[in-house]
Amino acid sequence: MKKAEDQLQDLGVRASRASWVQENFITDDTEILSAQAQEKLTAVVTQLALEARRFNGLKMPPELARKFTLLKLSLTAPAPNNDAERKELTEIATWMDGAYGKGKYCKPATAGVATDGKQKCFSLNDLSRTLATSTNPDELLDAWVGWHKISPPMRQRYTRFVELSNKGARELGFKDTSDMWRSNYDMTPEQFSAEVERLWRQVEPLYISLHAYVRKQLIKKYGKIAERPDGLIPSHLLGNMWAQEWGNIYPLVAPENSDKGYDLTRLLKDHNVDELGMVHYGINFFSSLGFEQPAETFWERSLFLKPRDRDVVCHASAWNIDNQQDVRLKMCIEVRDEDFVTIHHELGHNYYQRAYRNQSTLFQDSANDGFHEAVGDTIALSVTPEYLKEVGLLDRVPPESADIGYLLKMALDKVAFLPFGLFIDQWRWKVFSGEITPEQYNKMWWQLKQKYQGVAPPVERSEADFDPGAKYHVASNTPYVRYFLARILQFQFHRALCQAAGQTGPLHRCSIYKNKTAGKRLNEMLSMGKSKPWPDALEAISGQRQMDATAILDYFAPLKKWLDQQNQGEKLGWQGMDNPSAASRNQSGSK
Repeated sequence: MKKAEDQLQDLGVRASRASWVQENFITDDTEILSAQAQEKLTAVVTQLALEARRFNGLKMPPELARKFTLLKLSLTAPAPNNDAERKELTEIATWMDGAYGKGKYCKPATAGVATDGKQKCFSLNDLSRTLATSTNPDELLDAWVGWHKISPPMRQRYTRFVELSNKGARELGFKDTSDMWRSNYDMTPEQFSAEVERLWRQVEPLYISLHAYVRKQLIKKYGKIAERPDGLIPSHLLGNMWAQEWGNIYPLVAPENSDKGYDLTRLLKDHNVDELGMVHYGINFFSSLGFEQPAETFWERSLFLKPRDRDVVCHASAWNIDNQQDVRLKMCIEVRDEDFVTIHHELGHNYYQRAYRNQSTLFQDSANDGFHEAVGDTIALSVTPEYLKEVGLLDRVPPESADIGYLLKMALDKVAFLPFGLFIDQWRWKVFSGEITPEQYNKMWWQLKQKYQGVAPPVERSEADFDPGAKYHVASNTPYVRYFLARILQFQFHRALCQAAGQTGPLHRCSIYKNKTAGKRLNEMLSMGKSKPWPDALEAISGQRQMDATAILDYFAPLKKWLDQQNQGEKLGWQGMDNPSAASRNQSGSK
């Protein structure tokens, strides 16, 4: 195990460096170098995991047994143990990732579209901007349909990818890839599936209330286009390509007189805060909790601004290059409210990475994959009006009357996301297990979207389409339930840290800024890394050993009360939902 960890450390650092260069200097050569480093790491992990099987059934000390388990679970796409099939799996994965990244919707040249006779092509960013800002139903439909044309060519290769990945998982001793993914949570796969369903049931009534309110406002805006007899919302009207977060339609559904009392983008500009200054605010937040400042290399090696001379991957991310002090932020920062919050979030990852640096290689990760995302978001929840006043950006805290608008905007992202975060891996687990066959890929995708989200495709779909591939995490084979868990855990963490800080006001008004007691509690959990089962880490920060969604209900309690008032007389729920009793309970106003 010591030999394996040394090898993983060395190859992991090499792959990180190659990947950093590839994302910051995008060329054919850097892509090849990164792919080669990743393939070598995958091959070695696969070989080590296979070799580890000979210790199955051997009684070991708990820490060593945990390392062997984690070694076998460290691949999301386990490759079969022969060169030809491993190469095929890697090539399919790289091709799908590239096909998604290069995806464009091209319209033939017509009057008003292109003047030079060439076709006009739109990237995902272009089309997402249309969905986020336009209220023209024809434009929204065209953008939605256009992007979903990029994925049908993936279907056949995805089917083969599933076969190869399942073969690799079986060679490691799992039933299939679904069994392997769900084994990564210190419980059986069946227990984990039941656990996420239990958490969803806790928050479902809040989602149903939000869904009914949003549907009513969209019908007011769009009329018959938004109104369906089955109660579903057409997905192209929700401001996002996948209807995963609805914050972009806030102006359409905002309550009257809902001014939240300040404009953070304006405040940053009025105070002449530049891009680097925004990062300093984030670093100072962690310093106020008692954390050490990052090493000087953080400032020297991070990417904060979009270069003028080359393409880079601008998607915000936190990097841990050497598993010690070389942590970096990679982000094309703009002076705006969204980026201010994102910086606090990404730094949460960096401080987590640095906190567990003294753990051995296989324990240098979050307690479960939901924890890493949750920590960043927990910090972002403390970017409240109170915090902005404390750091001198805001003169006075807005009155509580402004809270409903603030909470609705937050819920359109945080609460609306929950069923989406759940259903993507529900679909994949069933695909990997064979419950969903290739002939049903698209049909079952929309059936699950309907069941959990209450949304419908804007136009008829068939098996000629492959709508799952139009979502990055499917094309790149990135497990997704972590984001659902993170949305649950961040509020549980936030409530626990606010209690530790002695805060007694409304949960949505709490900021742990400057509170060393909360910082100490947070660091206790972060420094454990993955060395103990996640219930131990959860207990260290919250005193609880079970994930609990009631903190979301506490946070959004004033909004839930307001939504129920707005929904008086409305028919709650939709056709095809799995739990119609939740809608009727919700309608009667009981919890």
